[in-house]
Amino acid sequence: MGTSLSARMRTQYLQDMSASKLDVLVIGGGITGAGIAWDASCRGMAVGLVEMGDLASGTSSRSTKLIHAGLRYLRQGELGLVREAGYERALLHRSAPHLVEPIPMLMPIYKKGTYGYLARAIGLYLHDWLAGVKGSERGTMFRREGTLALEPLLRKEGLRGCGYYYEYRTDDARLTVEVMKSARARGALIANYAKVCAFIYRGGRVVGAHVEDQWSGETYEVFAKKIVNATGLWADQVRQKDNSLKGRSLLFTKGVHLVVDHAKLPIRQAAYFDVPGGRMIFVIPREGKTYIGTTDTVYEGATETPGVTAEDRRYLLDAVRHAFPDVHLKISDIEAGWSGLRPLVREEGKGPSEISGKDEMVVSDSGLITIAGGKLTGFRKMAEKVVNLAARQLQEADGTIYPPCTTDRVPISGGELNGLTYEELREMLVKQGKSLGIPSELMLGLMTRYGSNTKELLHRIHAASQASESMEIRVLRAEIQYSIEHEMTITAVDFLLRRTGWVLFDRPRAERLIAPVIEMMRDYLEWSQEEVDRQLELLQDQLQLAWGAPAGDRTELFPYPLGREHVEMVDTQEKEEDSPTISAMIR
Repeated sequence: MGTSLSARMRTQYLQDMSASKLDVLVIGGGITGAGIAWDASCRGMAVGLVEMGDLASGTSSRSTKLIHAGLRYLRQGELGLVREAGYERALLHRSAPHLVEPIPMLMPIYKKGTYGYLARAIGLYLHDWLAGVKGSERGTMFRREGTLALEPLLRKEGLRGCGYYYEYRTDDARLTVEVMKSARARGALIANYAKVCAFIYRGGRVVGAHVEDQWSGETYEVFAKKIVNATGLWADQVRQKDNSLKGRSLLFTKGVHLVVDHAKLPIRQAAYFDVPGGRMIFVIPREGKTYIGTTDTVYEGATETPGVTAEDRRYLLDAVRHAFPDVHLKISDIEAGWSGLRPLVREEGKGPSEISGKDEMVVSDSGLITIAGGKLTGFRKMAEKVVNLAARQLQEADGTIYPPCTTDRVPISGGELNGLTYEELREMLVKQGKSLGIPSELMLGLMTRYGSNTKELLHRIHAASQASESMEIRVLRAEIQYSIEHEMTITAVDFLLRRTGWVLFDRPRAERLIAPVIEMMRDYLEWSQEEVDRQLELLQDQLQLAWGAPAGDRTELFPYPLGREHVEMVDTQEKEEDSPTISAMIR
């Protein structure tokens, strides 16, 4: 059957889960669930994982997209977390260098700011020491003149200097998918769009779950020796299904980020700065854009679509105008945005910004294991903790001994370098791409998404070298094929939003390629015309949601109609024509 994370095999994976008793069933397809499935499968456990939506469709695709080394933990006195975060960050950079990259970060210091120059200097020194930061990335302090040389756009009034250090930027959704692929490579059975409707009990102990396929409507009985609730925002709802929601519960806070063209906010490096009211905001350059975030407000609405409000946009734009007074961002400059919810474990007497984000593991009377809280940086250690517990309990039950965690010694999918440095691999693949006629810019984009797996895409592009399509469409076709066969991509939104990030960071490209994406996915997944229409509506909703409009509000945001007639027009185009290409036709 192979070990690809294939959308075509999704029903088979659910049938296989139902056919035999698993050692561990993981509920939740975010980064925490992915990490648990990866760790458990590496130890030889029979693992199943189900996710009611797409992989990483919750908090794990809506973060600030940074792998932190724990500077915030230092402020909260969590010295152990600083040390752990620094270790995990360096490890992730080695394991997935295509997705976790160091970027310089500037922290301006102002008179009457949260921290003075000396306090910030001491803080950076302690942070680097505890986190084990390597020499070339250790923090440096600059006085006023040096700070303005680094970033002339900063507000000059009251500026004392800055701290200059390194954070690691990532693509959170792709990191989750790559970890999930690593779990599948070790034999884990994985299915997205598969929802746990109810638990199955024997003698008061949870022994399985009724899992409904959200596409076919079919329900499967899946039995497992251990069941792990790693559903993030929905952890308390799953505990309610188990009748074990008692004690500490989750607090949701909303974090909004906005994307503008880099020319509108032309910062030279990322910055992390105080704003009126005592919070701190990031501005981060990425792929010709700059994104701004985040808000931090208690949220009590629907978990699926928290949305971006006018107040959210105003708050972040005001923060940028205050920090960079010569930058005149307007609402119309916002190209996209996203809103994510953080599931924090409530701590009495503490506000949202004061809660450290530590994870917490709870075992109910029925045996359901719940892992909640935590941060993106610490997902591997959270997984290790959960799988250690499951391994101990399995050993006590039947004497089976499982080895310790090994995920600190194996690369994540896409990070297999085979003795090369990542730079050497990138140079080699760019050359191979050029030999096929692929521009360097396109190749570098593929590398940042797929790492060493880019080789598989090159094989597909080479195999289609006789096609009369433009290179952009040939590359797109290879990406979609790979994404469906290896990354369980089911919908056009899955591809354009979470697998590529284009909806957020290259909206013109996302809109320009909607028609060919729909056409190709229709062919590979055998969609009916009714399903094509539904996919187009889902895309319209998502594009409007990314801008901040309510889903379903059919406003004039699109340069062309997105309906049945549009895709049928693409469908009737003569394939042998060199011109116009699909991408040219829909510009």
